[in-house]
Amino acid sequence: MKAAHNTIRMYALAAIALALPVAAFAQENCTTYTVQEGDTLGTIAQAAYGTYDYQMIFNANRDALAANPNNLPAGLQLILPCEDGRLSPDTELSAIITQETEKQETTKKKSNTYEPALKFVSSNDWMPFADESLTGGGIFVRMAATAMQRGGNDRDFEIDYVDDWMSHIDVLLPSGAFDVSIAWESPDCTKLDMLGEFSARMCTEFDFSLPIYETAYAFNTLIDSKYANARTFADYAGAKICRPEAWPTGDLEVQGLAPPVIEFVQPKSPLECAEMLLAGEVDLYSIEAETSASNFAELKAADKVVPNPALATFITYHFLTSKSNPRGRVYIAMLNRGITEMRESGEWYDIIATGLAEFNKLSQ
Repeated sequence: MKAAHNTIRMYALAAIALALPVAAFAQENCTTYTVQEGDTLGTIAQAAYGTYDYQMIFNANRDALAANPNNLPAGLQLILPCEDGRLSPDTELSAIITQETEKQETTKKKSNTYEPALKFVSSNDWMPFADESLTGGGIFVRMAATAMQRGGNDRDFEIDYVDDWMSHIDVLLPSGAFDVSIAWESPDCTKLDMLGEFSARMCTEFDFSLPIYETAYAFNTLIDSKYANARTFADYAGAKICRPEAWPTGDLEVQGLAPPVIEFVQPKSPLECAEMLLAGEVDLYSIEAETSASNFAELKAADKVVPNPALATFITYHFLTSKSNPRGRVYIAMLNRGITEMRESGEWYDIIATGLAEFNKLSQ
C-alpha cells in the first residue's frame, strides 16, 4: 500500500457520503459540532477533515448515530475527533488503555480452579482489523484480548491465525479445535426467510457476541461501468457482485440482491475481488471501504474505480462461537462482559483510534 494516505482515505469512504445536497457549515476537528439541516456525515467530514471519510466521526459518536447514520436530525451534537483520533486536544490517544490496564493489574484475582485456555482463531491480511504484523494482531484481535481481561474475566487464552476463513466455520469451531473466531459479520437473523444458505447457516449454527465494530460496505465499479450511476439497490439487478467467500452476504440479500437477481462471485481473498473487478470479470466489488481502498492502492489502481456515492450497507462485526460447543455461550457471555466494560470506560474507542492511527502510518 504505497499510495499517499490522503488518497486512500478520500477514496475509502467517498462511497458513503450518501447525499451531499448542502455543504456542512464550517467547523474544525478537535471540537463538537451541532448538526444543521441538510448535513450528512460526509459533508461534515469534508468540512472538518477535507475528506468524505466519516468512519472516525461514526466511531466517536456510535451511540448517537447507530440507529440511523444516514438521517441526521438538526441539533444533534457530534464529537469531531482530532486528526490523530483523540476526542479532544487535551486528551492522550492511549490514555484510557493505560488506565484500564493498570486498574486490571491492581484488582486482578486469579481463580484457584484450573480451566484450559480459551482458544481464539483469526486470519492474516485483513488490515487494519487482523494481521500478525500489527500491534496486538490488529484492532479486532486486540479487542478480543482486552475483553478477556475486563468485566471480571480471569480466564487464560491463546490466539492463533489460520489463513482460511471458511475453515473456521466448516471445521475449526464445530470440531472444538478453537472456541472463538475473530471476527464475523452478523446477518439480520430476524429476516431468515430472505437470507441465502450461507447467511442462514450463520444464524442457525453459530452464536454472536455483542457488536465490536460497525462499518460501511462500499460498492465499487469501474469508472465507465453501467452500474456506476446506480441510485437504488434494484439498479444492480443482473450484476456480478464480488465478495470473498467467507464474507457473509446477508446485507445484500435483505436488499433483494440474491441469485437469480444478481450473481455472487466469491474468491478466497479480498484482493482477488479487486483484481477481478479491474479485469472486467465482475461488475461490482462490495466490502468494507477500508479493505477495498487498501486493495486498490496496493494494485495502484485507485484511479480506475469509483465507489457509489449513493449506496452503502452498514455492517456489524462480532466474535463467533459454534452452537455445538457446550461452553460456547459461556465464552460469549465472558466476552460480552468485557466488551460492555470497554464501551463504558472508553477503552473500546481508544483501541479503534490507536489501531487506525497505526494503519494510517503504514499507508503513508
